[in-house]
Amino acid sequence: MKIDLKGKTALVTGSTAGIGHAIAKGLAAAGAEVTVNGRTREKVEAAVAAITKTVPGARVHGVAASVSTVEGCNTLVTALPEVDILINNAGIFEPKDFFETPDEDWSRFFEVNVMSGVRLSRAYMQGMLKRNWGRIVFISSESALNIPTEMIHYGMTKTAQLSISRGLAELTRGTAVTVNSVLPGPTMSEGVETFVKALAKQNGQSVEEAAALFVKQHRPTSLLQRFASVEEVANMVVYVASKEASATNGAALRVEGGIIQTIA
Repeated sequence: MKIDLKGKTALVTGSTAGIGHAIAKGLAAAGAEVTVNGRTREKVEAAVAAITKTVPGARVHGVAASVSTVEGCNTLVTALPEVDILINNAGIFEPKDFFETPDEDWSRFFEVNVMSGVRLSRAYMQGMLKRNWGRIVFISSESALNIPTEMIHYGMTKTAQLSISRGLAELTRGTAVTVNSVLPGPTMSEGVETFVKALAKQNGQSVEEAAALFVKQHRPTSLLQRFASVEEVANMVVYVASKEASATNGAALRVEGGIIQTIA
């Protein structure tokens, strides 16, 4: 199977680093015209340059805007009125004791992780339906099903994404538009690597030892027994965004290494 996205436009939020950057690079490699998004112009320009260097002939643009706010989403939509593929990837996480997590943190996580996808889907999905082709993908997490006790506020937002994704999929009935979620497990993105390095320093371990111990202690049911790479997650997303994935709709697709011990 050869995935060919020539002639399609794609927007990947939060794509200056980590999983989002890998997704943007993967979509560009498949031929899509990709818009990279991040909060600062410097990071966006660096990400565009990195993809252009890595993917010969890539058509990549950048828009600096914080999708955690109404104003930021409006800025993005004004700069890019229509897209064929929307990847709602922007998100934040932070381990924090439930009893020490104030209302402000719950609201902030909801705005960034949930409302960014709501606003952008609202802006772009009607155009997809009119053109009778489109792909919306929410980057959720296995934490949507296995709520982490150290990040309950984060898990809540990831579960919310599954509900929104499935609900939007119901609106596509009989069309060539699909809406799906992808659920990564522990993934060695830049943010997670920083977190693991801090753990390693705190416990007097190597980064490799800290990463392996984290999986064993916090995700003991993992069949992969390691962190996934950002490319492994991006591969699933590129497929779901493709024309070849036309019969996959309303699904929660796992790239979590077998952590979730269910068959459905």
